[in-house]
Amino acid sequence: MRTVIQKHRAVSAPIADLVTYRAIPTQSVEYIDPFLFLNHHGPQVYRANNRGLPFGPHPHRGFETVTFILEGDILHKDSSGHESVIKAGGIQWMTAGAGLIHAEVSSDEFKKTGGPLEILQLWVNLPAKFKLIEPRYIGLQANEIPVTELAAGVTAHAVSGNWSGTAGAVQPLADVALAWLDLAAGAAVTLPIAASRSVFFYVVSGSVRVNGTEAFARELVEFTYDGDELVIKALATSVLLLGHAEPFGEPVVSGGPFVMNTEAEIEQAYTDYQQGKFGTWNG
Repeated sequence: MRTVIQKHRAVSAPIADLVTYRAIPTQSVEYIDPFLFLNHHGPQVYRANNRGLPFGPHPHRGFETVTFILEGDILHKDSSGHESVIKAGGIQWMTAGAGLIHAEVSSDEFKKTGGPLEILQLWVNLPAKFKLIEPRYIGLQANEIPVTELAAGVTAHAVSGNWSGTAGAVQPLADVALAWLDLAAGAAVTLPIAASRSVFFYVVSGSVRVNGTEAFARELVEFTYDGDELVIKALATSVLLLGHAEPFGEPVVSGGPFVMNTEAEIEQAYTDYQQGKFGTWNG
């Protein structure tokens, strides 16, 4: 079994009236290569006739955003011409690459009726060779994401990578495996993950014991690279966000909405954005 280094509790970081907890980066953990950032929005209930999500048009370059819609919905629109409304159980995988402008807001229907909302947004780095690739967007509803039983009472929603023989819905540029797991109380599973790979392990809700350490809702568990198994037991009905990937081992330089390898590349990103090279926003 891999050794647990420590647990990191997500910090409260509300955005307007949106309940938000940031799991990474925090004062105790900067990133887990190549996983850079996780915001956990909600859970909360929006009233009818609400303003919806506050993420109006903004630019990105150099990484990917993977958004898990557990409750509610997201209307995505970007300067490359993509637009969709993804509902509960779906995901969005956006490769910012060379740069684009996008907005993530609520649908007119959700703003009118309100209801429960819970969303996870994970930023995944791109290796240097892909940082300036052409942007792309994939939006998938719940019924387009393969679901597989990893063990009795343990279900994986396979977003990317391979999960006990089930291929994820998305074929990413880098070898990144992502899924969210539903665990019934008392269920247990042993997952093989090569010792060389970084593990991203976030407890969305409930509580689990992983490799002998108890972890609770809104906690990120950080592991060493000394073993090739995760032994997980659900202490209560739980949801986990689980990812793993070979670390890139490259410099990470971030500047606002851009993640590159050098300060000069960050400066160039700002220049290119200001010169309109990220496409035209038609709101």
